[in-house]
Amino acid sequence: MEDCVFCKIARGEFPSARVYEDQKCLAILDINPVTPGHTLVMPRAHYATLAETPTELVQALAGLFGRVSEAVVKAVSAEGFNLFAANGRCAGQVIDHLHFHIVPRHPNDGVFPGWTASSYAEGEMEKLRAQISRQL
Repeated sequence: MEDCVFCKIARGEFPSARVYEDQKCLAILDINPVTPGHTLVMPRAHYATLAETPTELVQALAGLFGRVSEAVVKAVSAEGFNLFAANGRCAGQVIDHLHFHIVPRHPNDGVFPGWTASSYAEGEMEKLRAQISRQL
């Protein structure tokens, strides 16, 4: 997509702090990091969401997660990291080009303070399991 900022980065039209690149994938430092070392891993080709992305390309991206996250964690002496992708506006996706965030974590860093967990009503989990399975 011509106007996509990540496509422009992939083509070298916009500057970026590249930490890794190959023919299919790119990893860059986020310009608005949650924590120092916050890195984005993305395909060079434009796909807006995970569901749109060919399986082969998803596998190539997934093959980088361990390697890039380990490098980020070591570089910033983090104790852990979060790995996630936002798909769709309601999930927080701002740029419509698939990308995964690697956010290095330190104790008491104040990032993602926690999830509010809930539970399923009687029979609700089985009903949802069946609905999801039918979609597969």
